[in-house]
Amino acid sequence: MAKFILVGSGLAGGLLAAYLGRRGYEVDLYERRADPREGNIVGGRSINLAISTRGIHALEQIGIADEAMRHAIPMRGRMIHEKSGALHFAPYDVDPKKCINSIGRAALNATVIEAAQRYPNMRVHFSHKCTDVDLDTRTVQLETEHGQVTAHGDAVIGVDGAFSAVRQSMQLKIGNFQYDESYLAHGYKELSIPPGPGGSWQMEKNALHIWPRKSFMMIALPNPDGSFTCTLFWEFEGPRSFATTKSDEDVRRFFEDEFPDAVPLMPTLLEDFRENPTGSLVTIRCAPWYYRDKVCLVGDAAHAVVPFYGQGMNAAFEDCVVLDECLEQFPDNRERVFAEYFRLRKENADALADLAIGNFIEMRDKTASKTFRAKKKLDHLLEAALPGTYLPLYTMVTFTRMPYAMAAKRARLQDLLVYASLTLIITILVGAMVWFIAL
Repeated sequence: MAKFILVGSGLAGGLLAAYLGRRGYEVDLYERRADPREGNIVGGRSINLAISTRGIHALEQIGIADEAMRHAIPMRGRMIHEKSGALHFAPYDVDPKKCINSIGRAALNATVIEAAQRYPNMRVHFSHKCTDVDLDTRTVQLETEHGQVTAHGDAVIGVDGAFSAVRQSMQLKIGNFQYDESYLAHGYKELSIPPGPGGSWQMEKNALHIWPRKSFMMIALPNPDGSFTCTLFWEFEGPRSFATTKSDEDVRRFFEDEFPDAVPLMPTLLEDFRENPTGSLVTIRCAPWYYRDKVCLVGDAAHAVVPFYGQGMNAAFEDCVVLDECLEQFPDNRERVFAEYFRLRKENADALADLAIGNFIEMRDKTASKTFRAKKKLDHLLEAALPGTYLPLYTMVTFTRMPYAMAAKRARLQDLLVYASLTLIITILVGAMVWFIAL
């Protein structure tokens, strides 16, 4: 059996190792960080995870969905917080059973790594930082506290995130490698709302909370201990921005102006704002994702997206499913496996990148709009009236496994038909009124 070297034991790396281990491949998984199961999670940088249909399906295929989801919290819709303190709940779907799920990164990471380690042909090596990959010899150079280590396999798979060392080696050594890296003008900072008395939730538990403020926003997702992880998405530069808001007094004034209902729930606001780093939001597109039958990229290493559709992890897990299906289809032709996986996923990854940026604008700006809420209600009415025929874009992306590109195309077509129908109805009504007045 072939031997795979996997670089990166994050969420997708651990899951892919389990898939490969199940197929009987020899797998060596290398991770630059220490074992996350020993509490080595860096705080202050995590945008909470929202797992939905695609991600759950990937966990089901390897038999760990129930185990992974036991601490997940269902979120049935968005709770919109206006400046006045007024709340508006917008369900994600006409079916109240359809929800996205808030899930802890550390617990999920531990679950997928442990699932992979159930296979005796899979080995995991923590505190091994990849410094270089020789594409032709499929050799990985790794740095440890004891010195350099060299790993060799039949194929190397980079599952090492947006700033992938494996991808960087491909960029340097593949002449026609295409690469685009674009950052939003916004950064993010993690904040927190602690549990209430007795571990109670101080806001609605089964909702994703959003404070939309036109050019910026804050969100909050529930945790099993009764706390909420909050994330402020705000401009790096500008008259009101991370750059100009430094002192405790500036921070307090900004939050009291913009998020007055949240401030009483955030006793560590000033400390969190001061001590937690400000993260950047990057979209990465590249091609190809593979080199012959020797090297391949999966997850954020191939297609990092901004987090506003809650699909980054789901898409990475879906990569694992598709790659596994390609291995099933072409077991004796690894280059065909990598090529087919790339063909099936590239268009959809690009579509998701566009959708994620579009959803940022929707979340921060449009969710507070009465017109937008009316459009969402119309979506749900049409979905209920035309089951299986009319599906809102969010439903297709989040609650089906329809390819992202197909969902985006179908949503554009549906919108054209809806707006054309409304225009026709309005024209008929106006014509009828004119006719009656003329009589």
